[in-house]
Amino acid sequence: MFIRNNIFRTACCLFLVLQVVSCGLHQEKQETDTTREETNHLYAYGICIDSLDVTHYQVEKGDLPSTILTDLGFSGTKTEQICRMISPLYPPSKLQIGNTYATITTQDSASAIQYLVFESSKTDYVVVDLSTDRMEAYVSSKPVNLQRKYAERTITSSMWNAITESGASPLLALKLSDIYAWQIDFFDIKEGDSFRLIYDEAWTDDTTFVEIISVEGVLFTHQGKEYMAVPFQQDSTLEYFDAEGYSLRKAFLKAPLDFFRISSRFSNSRFHPVLKRYRPHHGVDYAAPAGTAVKTVGDGVVIEKGYQRNGGGNYLKIRHNNAYTTTYMHLSRFGKGLKKGSAVRQGDVIGYVGSTGLSTGPHLDYRVHKNNQPVNPLTMEMPPSEPVKPALRDSFMVIRDNLLIQMDSMQQSMQLTVMKNDI
Repeated sequence: MFIRNNIFRTACCLFLVLQVVSCGLHQEKQETDTTREETNHLYAYGICIDSLDVTHYQVEKGDLPSTILTDLGFSGTKTEQICRMISPLYPPSKLQIGNTYATITTQDSASAIQYLVFESSKTDYVVVDLSTDRMEAYVSSKPVNLQRKYAERTITSSMWNAITESGASPLLALKLSDIYAWQIDFFDIKEGDSFRLIYDEAWTDDTTFVEIISVEGVLFTHQGKEYMAVPFQQDSTLEYFDAEGYSLRKAFLKAPLDFFRISSRFSNSRFHPVLKRYRPHHGVDYAAPAGTAVKTVGDGVVIEKGYQRNGGGNYLKIRHNNAYTTTYMHLSRFGKGLKKGSAVRQGDVIGYVGSTGLSTGPHLDYRVHKNNQPVNPLTMEMPPSEPVKPALRDSFMVIRDNLLIQMDSMQQSMQLTVMKNDI
């Protein structure tokens, strides 16, 4: 644990007050609702609907733009005109089951359609204006609001369940997996591990969740050790650092795929399930559903790509530097465009879990060699990348301490809310 400097604490309090004031001024200027009342007028999709009705529908299996328009009562000629107009803005291939579309109609007995709206995502949509003789289409977006959130939990079963129980989106588990990919093996999360974190979410209409925009700081306790993650920008790059200013980014990812079970560990004498005899197993087997994406654990070059019928099946070998190579075996198929000599970047999808070669079920056999000698991927040391530069260290410390102040404040606020709800 590190010492919280009183001078930094005072500076951070001032920083926090200014930040809150700034945030309040920003929110006063920001639009907060797609359907909103402004100067006694009601709007939807940026259209004044004081004397109009809005009806929402969902795209169903088998729907096409042409069938949707025909079902809404448009003639064949009109349907063709509208389809031709919206295709460049919203290609038919982007029409997904569950997407929303809407009609905005007059309130008289004719219920004439004045506008058609096709939502291509939670924020973006295409409007077809039929209110005049000159039909036109355009793209627009709903206003997005940022909401700062706080979550904490002690893990009793899995990381995924703990995130869900805290009230946060399960997507947050993937964010944490990315942030701590070099420090924590998320296959080895233990009961009693815990986390505290601050993050920002994007919402539309104040009711529709869009995505997690960023994780603003984390305190993760794993097997009794505290791991802090502080976002900080240097050299125009935002990355995460620990409490002392060392980068959380290492030479390799901790694991080549996300959130699945280790079915076999590194061993000099393992009983082979197919050959029925003991032999060395100089790798780690990750059991995962067929088709699960496999990522390269570090930057490098593909030096081998092939098939071993009585061995690793479809496999790839990547050289990362003069010392390290990694091998990925039993793949169902390879990443698109990969060949011998291809350059890969850390986190690139290089293949998909399968059961090719000598295998009893879908899994990834992952192996690491250092100076041509096999090493255990689960226990090898990972050297850190560049720490915070000395010239920026004071700024980093202010941000670090401010993060702790925000966490404590938001924790107290959450506890007060819980107490009020219990009364």
